[in-house]
Amino acid sequence: MSKSEKFLYKYLNTASPTGFEASGQQVWLDYIKPFVDTHFTDNYGTAVGVINPKAEFKVVIEAHADEISWFVNYITPEGYIYVRRNGGSDHMIAPSMRVNIHTDEKIIPGVFGWPAIHVRKDGKEEAPTLDNIFIDVGARSKEEVEQMGIYVGCVITFQDELTELNGKFYSGRALDNRIGGYMIAEVARLLHESKVKLPFGLYVVNAVQEEIGLRGAEMIAARIKPNVAIITDVCHDTTAPMYNKISSGDQVAGKGPVVTYGASVHKKLLDLIIASAKKREIPFQRSTASRTTGTDTDAFAYSNDGVPSALISLPLKYMHTTVETASKDDINQVILLIKGFLEDFDPSFDFRYVV
Repeated sequence: MSKSEKFLYKYLNTASPTGFEASGQQVWLDYIKPFVDTHFTDNYGTAVGVINPKAEFKVVIEAHADEISWFVNYITPEGYIYVRRNGGSDHMIAPSMRVNIHTDEKIIPGVFGWPAIHVRKDGKEEAPTLDNIFIDVGARSKEEVEQMGIYVGCVITFQDELTELNGKFYSGRALDNRIGGYMIAEVARLLHESKVKLPFGLYVVNAVQEEIGLRGAEMIAARIKPNVAIITDVCHDTTAPMYNKISSGDQVAGKGPVVTYGASVHKKLLDLIIASAKKREIPFQRSTASRTTGTDTDAFAYSNDGVPSALISLPLKYMHTTVETASKDDINQVILLIKGFLEDFDPSFDFRYVV
């Protein structure tokens, strides 16, 4: 296994819940440090590697580091734990899942329990909801739970880790969007190893708190004040069962990166990205966004005096589950597309629509 792949597994398997990203950010930062000139972090944990820090013109490539999770919200007298979402966690997949409860001192294992099929009435079965899913940590009282170090506010993650399918796909939790952090780190590595000299400052940004409203991106955009921002995130593979292509578009894992058209996506910047893809014969797909992209693209685009921003997405199956699945080929193509754009980009380019 290469150093890059070892990093991928370590990084994806390190819990990084929204608001509690420090462990994952440390793994990411330790990997990227040899490939950048300097680095810094902000007060809420966004990590940034910088190439050419003295350059006046600044380009950002960005992903977000946080994963969806749960909070301990209520402990019953009998020792069962009820939860609250931290980000867009899916209550439908919770029953029978194994979890880790992150306390101040250690990680406590638990399970989302569910009544046995034998005691549920046919045709009248209750579906999982935020009101009825619960965690069992093997305790028989609230006091016993608290003696384990668990309290209201402890964050909870699923135990599932990264695996492969058919040698062509990675599958696991938190590919949304730590796979993005992996991709931008690999861009930095390839630039370093190929000794590319960029005519601008490059800020490799791994932002926190995207899952609860793009908050990390808002903060770091105000600090860096970039001239251009390229965001990478995930979008839906709509070929899997139960997706509606009429409303969600036609994106396929394995057919290349997805570029998005929308108000916050600067059309002239998007055209440059597409030109870089065509120049290198990198396959790509197209999608549209209504009003907002729902990604950190929006935070960067509308920051400061307005920052030309674009979104390059990775098609993903089963988003916000523990088996998020992405194509290895697509991951490599996103890396090559971002690197290619950076090699092609002239910082004197005029982004004004009207002159």
